[in-house]
Amino acid sequence: MTVSSFVLIVFVSLAGSLGALARYLLGRYIAERVSSQFPSGTLLINVSGAFLIGLLFTLTGRNFLSVYLQTILATGFLGGYTTFSTMSWEGVQLTRGGSTPLGLLYFGGSVLLGLLAAVLGMALGWRL
Repeated sequence: MTVSSFVLIVFVSLAGSLGALARYLLGRYIAERVSSQFPSGTLLINVSGAFLIGLLFTLTGRNFLSVYLQTILATGFLGGYTTFSTMSWEGVQLTRGGSTPLGLLYFGGSVLLGLLAAVLGMALGWRL
């Protein structure tokens, strides 16, 4: 392992920790303000993460960001910030709790909104 690859691993790890912390704090902030069975915090986090990853990849492709910074931000921060596993668990819990239509709406909406957000992030990246 080279020194530069070790340094990249350290920065990805630190960024991942910060992303997980941001997810926790934002999710908690939203949960305290929105009293609902619907997991709107996780949905907002995942959709905003999809938007940002679309933006990052476009900016890297246009040489506004380095591949190293993209790796730190996308794999590290956004990898810790977004959460497929929590989304899956919350959708299953909605379904198991008798809200099958809401659970399916949450699953489908998460995927569709995430894809749309990524495309919008890419579109913004091309306009910058």
